[in-house]
Amino acid sequence: MSQNRVPEHAYDADQIQVLEGLEAVRKRPGMYIGSTSSKGLHHLVYEVVDNSIDEALGGYCDTIKVIINKDQTVMVEDNGRGIPINMHQTMKKSALEVVMTVLHAGGKFGNEGGYKVSGGLHGVGVSVVNALSKWCEVRVRRNGKIYYQRYERGIPVTELQIIGDADATGTITTFFPDDEIFEDTDFKFKTLSLRLRELAYLNKGLKIILADDREETYKEEVYQYEGGIVSFVENLNKNKDTLHVPIYVYKEDKDTSVEIAIQYNDGYQEAIFAFANNIHTHEGGTHLVGFKSALTRALNDYVRKNNLNKSNDDNFSGDDIREGITAIISVKLLEPQFEGQTKTKLGNSEIRGIVDSIVFEGLSTFFEENPKVAKQLVDKAYNAARARIAAKKARELTRRKNALFSNSLPGKLADCSSRDPHDSEVYIVEGESAGGSAKQGRDRRFQAILPLRGKILNVEKARLNRILNNNEIRALITALGTGIGDEFDIGKARYHKIIIMTDADVDGSHIRTLLLTFFYRYMRQLIEEGYIYIAQPPLYKVKRGKEEVYLYNDRQLNEFLASDDKSNTSIQRYKGLGEMNPIQLWDTTMNPENRTILKVQIEDAVQADDVFTTLMGDKVEPRKHFIQTHATNVKNLDI
Repeated sequence: MSQNRVPEHAYDADQIQVLEGLEAVRKRPGMYIGSTSSKGLHHLVYEVVDNSIDEALGGYCDTIKVIINKDQTVMVEDNGRGIPINMHQTMKKSALEVVMTVLHAGGKFGNEGGYKVSGGLHGVGVSVVNALSKWCEVRVRRNGKIYYQRYERGIPVTELQIIGDADATGTITTFFPDDEIFEDTDFKFKTLSLRLRELAYLNKGLKIILADDREETYKEEVYQYEGGIVSFVENLNKNKDTLHVPIYVYKEDKDTSVEIAIQYNDGYQEAIFAFANNIHTHEGGTHLVGFKSALTRALNDYVRKNNLNKSNDDNFSGDDIREGITAIISVKLLEPQFEGQTKTKLGNSEIRGIVDSIVFEGLSTFFEENPKVAKQLVDKAYNAARARIAAKKARELTRRKNALFSNSLPGKLADCSSRDPHDSEVYIVEGESAGGSAKQGRDRRFQAILPLRGKILNVEKARLNRILNNNEIRALITALGTGIGDEFDIGKARYHKIIIMTDADVDGSHIRTLLLTFFYRYMRQLIEEGYIYIAQPPLYKVKRGKEEVYLYNDRQLNEFLASDDKSNTSIQRYKGLGEMNPIQLWDTTMNPENRTILKVQIEDAVQADDVFTTLMGDKVEPRKHFIQTHATNVKNLDI
């Protein structure tokens, strides 16, 4: 598992195994890269980078460079061994051409392959990138020479040729995404930087350089972390008050390595991110289960051995022990089994026991050697347990006897007549005034209205028992029907569209942020399953004579004013939903045929956690810095 450079291991045409052809990629690109949107576009870069990461995992590469060129091409360069260029005996063409043009061809399959550990499980990566590019060029430095081949939409247009001498080894891949395939071919530096920084954290010491040559000023960032995932945890906790230095455990078990870093803070949120072969397993899996089991068992064992149980009650629960934890779990294994094409859950059954054993041993040793830290964690778990018991009592107030009877629902909720959650939607509306307009303007058959009074509690700074004592949050939980905490069940959701509708001013934005914080921290699955939306009421009403036009942003306003006579024109800037009568609210914001609603999605869980901590946490300085950094991007600020 070492990532230091080692002598060249056998890696030639014999290691390139062919599983099937490449015909369907251009016809159904979404099957291979998820979508043809911006997300799919950036996935092309990750697939090429993954090949270089595989070289790093094997110890053959220590530097990767990614450059976005002026012409919107991307170049990925590494100093690994270089893709093999000798003749493939089965395919009767160079191994490079096989890798670039045949789906499921590579050195990643089976124990005799060119890689011991690989993140690109399915092996479709670089051939799919080639198929979905207008053109792609590969330069391989190997055997003291530079080998070159060009492809257009996946088809070789030159023979493999030697174009010079090389004093190093490695592969340089340059590709131009096909605008006939992708909706957008504009690469986002920020999007790429998030993933590349994450990869640098997960591969201790590996240098990843990201550069952008499109602007007048050349932009470059270097990601290299000698602390690896310890640095990762420290970065995640940079805006929090931590209780101790990170706990680090690393051990290899046969062909599997387990690496964890843990650091607690004085907050109440759990932030655990699990990776398998550098792939972020968003849905967890056996490695996460093993980690949680070992953590709970290790601390409870320490409590019993040292007679630290203050209340003589049962063991601490896992939730008690994980309050305020920030942790990274990274496993690297030979044959990862990911559930689903998206690789979001690790399924290898043996990994649970391996992780459990290694983590339990490592934490038990740490607790014995660091009793002061162990005592802090015990005290924190004890306080969390007391809060859990209080929350259990408070939770009873949010339960409904029967979802079909309105007398069990909050009195302020104007429910819809439909009892089918698939057809039902609820608008969470700011204030009684807007709530009244929404109730009058809605379609009662499928639209429910829940008005909230003022701002809900900032859940980032409170335990669950206090949260459940907040009247507005209790009403929200009861109306949605899912329960909360360990009783949360998305299958009991009463509405499959939950639409946040607030005023277009500072207070409205704050209320929306408070609600999103609550959903992210305590009902995240509602976001992950696509149930949460944000309404987009119009910002302007433009009146010319008897004609009224509703415009939703400044761009629409400027286009309207530029295209028509401005005489006899009045412009009204809406600040509150209450300024619209029920008919206007229905026509502009609630009618499914006319409205615009934005689905809330989590594109990067690590970044989302950091943003919520920065904006809603206790520390003022990070929030101040965030505001100063992004102040120039603010539009329509209500002053």
